[in-house]
Amino acid sequence: MPPFELHAVNRHAFRFSQADVEDFARVTGDNNPLHLDADFASQTPFKRPIIHGMLGASIFTKVLGTEFPGYGSVYLGQTLEFLRPMFVDTDYEAVFTVKSVNPEKHTAEVTTEIKDAQTGKVTTRGVATLMHREKL
Repeated sequence: MPPFELHAVNRHAFRFSQADVEDFARVTGDNNPLHLDADFASQTPFKRPIIHGMLGASIFTKVLGTEFPGYGSVYLGQTLEFLRPMFVDTDYEAVFTVKSVNPEKHTAEVTTEIKDAQTGKVTTRGVATLMHREKL
């Protein structure tokens, strides 16, 4: 893991399956047919089911909590913008860049982005605020 300091960058490749989408729908209760029903989704501007935006954004908590800066991280906040749809069985890359660090409070702001690995287009972006007593 690179040092958790100003301008440090971490990249994480991932993808979600239809089973992941179905599990997320079951756990959250968000059974919107836009995510689960191909016939319904074919009538929308997306033409096929899309991943729940919050499922896509959940990659941020996975990486910040387990890899960058890692175990012991406490999420204090997260802004989100959903710019483009995400689809199952598509390769994505989450990109994290340390925007600011406050060593006195053990906090940091980290820009969070999800990019389509093939097109490079940003699907989701925001800023995470987190605390980590040992690493910040």
